[in-house]
Amino acid sequence: MNPRKIQIRSYPSSPTGGRPPLLFVHGAYVNATCWEYNFIPYFRQRGYDCHTVDLSGHGESEGREHIDNFTLQDYAEDVSRALQKIGSTAILVGHSMGCRVLERYLDSGEAAGVIFLSPVPTTGTAGSAIQLALRYPGFIQAINAAVNGQISLKTGEQITKIYFSPDVTPHEALQFLPMLGPESQLAVAEMALPDVRWGARRRPLPALVAGGTYDAVFPASMLHFMASAWRADVFRTRGAGHMLMLDPQWESLAEHMLAWMESRIPG
Repeated sequence: MNPRKIQIRSYPSSPTGGRPPLLFVHGAYVNATCWEYNFIPYFRQRGYDCHTVDLSGHGESEGREHIDNFTLQDYAEDVSRALQKIGSTAILVGHSMGCRVLERYLDSGEAAGVIFLSPVPTTGTAGSAIQLALRYPGFIQAINAAVNGQISLKTGEQITKIYFSPDVTPHEALQFLPMLGPESQLAVAEMALPDVRWGARRRPLPALVAGGTYDAVFPASMLHFMASAWRADVFRTRGAGHMLMLDPQWESLAEHMLAWMESRIPG
């Protein structure tokens, strides 16, 4: 297969005296648009050059027609290509599946630091999927409808209950649903399994793990497993759901991320 064209967007800030750039990596079923609502403007205004990447088959990157063939390693290679274009060591920020992708990249890649938001548990997604199916019987149908462009208020209601905090109404969530799209079934299957690499020795790296106290997908009680694997600091965003960067509580998290970066990562 020829190298895929991937969409990388850059949002420069004013000169800041050498702060590392940020590369944001989205999760499953969405694209890099999720970062543009709140996080990109926030961190640009505070002196950080920001970059996003649409993983293969997502957003404006090539590969949608054979998305089911992509693995987490393919996505990790997208991250590597994005960093090559950025041209400097970056702070990596991943969400959900994007955290697993960053872990794959960091098996051999470099970073100034890493922030894992709503990470896939080290035990895999199978247990969470079973619990969601029992608690929300229609969630699989709602996800399938949304990723295939069948957006309705009923679909929005299910998506809102699962992915957002109780402060978000279905009408508010509808604005985000157009960014949804299909996900690689290979990648989904990989995430269902425990991360067999989680006990491996990792190079010392400033790491932060964050989740929402109302996350129905990966409960905040599971964050300590990821934190232990990476010897990471932990932050629980009070009142937030799974989509941390879109929930009304996003600024509380962003403020903590900013303070953490400025204290833990040299400028």
